[in-house]
Amino acid sequence: MTVDPAVDLVLADAAATARLGRALSGLIAPGEAILLSGPLGAGKSELARGLIQTLAGPGEEVPSPTFTLVQFYETQPALAHFDLYRLEGEGEALEIGLEEALDQGAALVEWPARISPAEWDRLAPDRLELELSHDGEGRIARLTPLGRWKGRRLEFRS
Repeated sequence: MTVDPAVDLVLADAAATARLGRALSGLIAPGEAILLSGPLGAGKSELARGLIQTLAGPGEEVPSPTFTLVQFYETQPALAHFDLYRLEGEGEALEIGLEEALDQGAALVEWPARISPAEWDRLAPDRLELELSHDGEGRIARLTPLGRWKGRRLEFRS
């Protein structure tokens, strides 16, 4: 399927959410971001774990960066996993190295609403906004491509 315009995917369970992360791992490039939003328990960390373990290897431990705020992975491309949940505003997000991470590789960001859309347009005009929502026992993933993400081909079957 082509990721353009916004696409909704039905994810039956946590395994499907992780599979989506694995599928997206082959699409992210340096200077780009994937922004993960949705309520607590919607699967953001599960999706992130699938993506990171595909790039870093299945043995890679992928802790949630809720308390550390950011985890860096030596992958191709280099990847920084941010969790902005505890931050008060976009100034704090910039202080923990978001701009540098995008200069040196790619970023996977949970709770991106801590930064304004205008600031995201400046920081990462080439990004995939991915919103997860509950759907009974499963999830719905809405993928909204911006910049170079528009028109990318995603190989994924839920």
